[in-house]
Amino acid sequence: MSKILNGIGASEGIAMAKAYSLAEPDLNFTETSIEGSASAEEVQKFRDSIHNTKVEITKIRNHAEKAVGPEHAAIFEAHLLVLDDPEFIGPIEEKVTGELRSAPQALVEVRDQFISTFENMENEYMKERAADIKDVSKRVLSHLLGRPLPDPASIDEAVIIIADDLTPSDTAQLDKRFVKGFVTNAGGRTSHSAIMARSLEIPAVVGTKEVTASAAGGGMVIVDGTVGDVIIGATAKEIKAYELKAENLEQERENLLELKGDETKTQDGVTVELAANIGTPDDVDGVLANGAEGIGLFRTEFLYMGRDTLPEEDEQYEAYKSVLEKMDDQPVVVRTIDIGGDKEVPALDMPKELNPFLGYRAVRLALGNKELFRTQLRALLRASVHGNLKIMFPMIATIQEFEEAKALLVECRDELKADKVDVKDDIEVGIMVEIPSAAILADEFAKVVDFFSIGTNDLIQYTFAADRMNENVSYLYQPGHPALLRLIDNVIKSAHAEDKWVGMCGEMAGDPEAVPLLIGLGLDEFSMSAGSVLKARRQIKNLKKTDMQHLAETALRSPDAETVNALIKEYTERI
Repeated sequence: MSKILNGIGASEGIAMAKAYSLAEPDLNFTETSIEGSASAEEVQKFRDSIHNTKVEITKIRNHAEKAVGPEHAAIFEAHLLVLDDPEFIGPIEEKVTGELRSAPQALVEVRDQFISTFENMENEYMKERAADIKDVSKRVLSHLLGRPLPDPASIDEAVIIIADDLTPSDTAQLDKRFVKGFVTNAGGRTSHSAIMARSLEIPAVVGTKEVTASAAGGGMVIVDGTVGDVIIGATAKEIKAYELKAENLEQERENLLELKGDETKTQDGVTVELAANIGTPDDVDGVLANGAEGIGLFRTEFLYMGRDTLPEEDEQYEAYKSVLEKMDDQPVVVRTIDIGGDKEVPALDMPKELNPFLGYRAVRLALGNKELFRTQLRALLRASVHGNLKIMFPMIATIQEFEEAKALLVECRDELKADKVDVKDDIEVGIMVEIPSAAILADEFAKVVDFFSIGTNDLIQYTFAADRMNENVSYLYQPGHPALLRLIDNVIKSAHAEDKWVGMCGEMAGDPEAVPLLIGLGLDEFSMSAGSVLKARRQIKNLKKTDMQHLAETALRSPDAETVNALIKEYTERI
């Protein structure tokens, strides 16, 4: 019998496939001695686990070579060398045959000896080998105990990912050819896993609270990312019903494609720009397929995640160049590195913080690691000649931060020009408005920046002091609240007073309930997941700017979000 779970529909669409659990297995075991007669069998069990681990790591290495290149797959070569090292393998087998230890116990004892030895060495390269021993031993132990480790990068068949939550580095490794959707216990519409699902255009449901327990046995799973329903162990009847529903959704999408080449205009002839958000160069295909008029946010941090080394200048240049060339002369707004919060980078030794979302992240981290920042800025500047590049700095709180970041950009530009490297002279440089201080002081910022892009995901959480990853305070995620609308209104009016344009790249830009208000407030550019572009275009074509201005003025004078939502509902029911 099937089981239905309800969560938050984070990415629209329907997907059906078998469950693939990303839950980390428990690798604890009870220490036991073995009989002498069993030692040969235990050694064979260990050798089989070594063999299985080699097969697994080789598969991961081959995948990594295709995804990120041979240089970054080299770490797995080091892991394979450990598995062939007689100085590591020999002592483990000797403990089994000589001391009658079980294979898992022998592995753990030798592992701990090696890790202790490496960590106490002064040579940094040798110290780093401790991490190789840890990783390899974990994989061998998982095979010894019959509890395989999850590995999203090695999936090569159609699956639905089941997890407690997905980190940004997890989602960065997902291959949409095989990962048809995912379901998590935790999360909300603005969690990074949900944002990446929309970027990948795969159905997702988050915040179910119990999917990892309910889907523990595997089996067929149906994900309805439009309404937030998940069916575990789906019956043939349910599969047939959802296949029909999926066909209807596909037909609606075919109808929307008729709007692909249209301008985005209101009924009374006001034009706005509809752009798309991307996380990797591969996402550009979805941008073009959905008729977006540009890229309003390129989240470059995903070039840094899910790997053990930082991307070098040439690698970044190629990534930016490919996006700019594919987009021809359409605008591409690139956000400089936005690491921190829940976006960790293994190659950076980032400090643990009590409040990471309020801490050392984004432009703060970039200005504190200027060589890291310079590498990215140089790559962007070199790529600028290949398209219509615009650069924006994230999490700017003060004008001084913007000026320091801009000065470093100018310094990199001058260095490249001195070396006879072609760089565009007219690159627009702006900021993301995601901190209330920047929104309040927008009139002063507007004098020094070329544009604003409002990042509502963070602006909402900072305005209401509510962690957007915390389900207990998710009720405070209120895009229609007058407090937020007044901040947005101030940003737009301040920019227009200086003849600067304003975009929005947060999830609010693609929210059908928020779009009428944003049209009324005078937003110039809407940037959203590629899959939302055509729906937004259809909606905007049915709106009148003059009516929306009246709606927005009333909303700004309202006392709470409920009143604003009622106003929007009343209006939309009339059209």
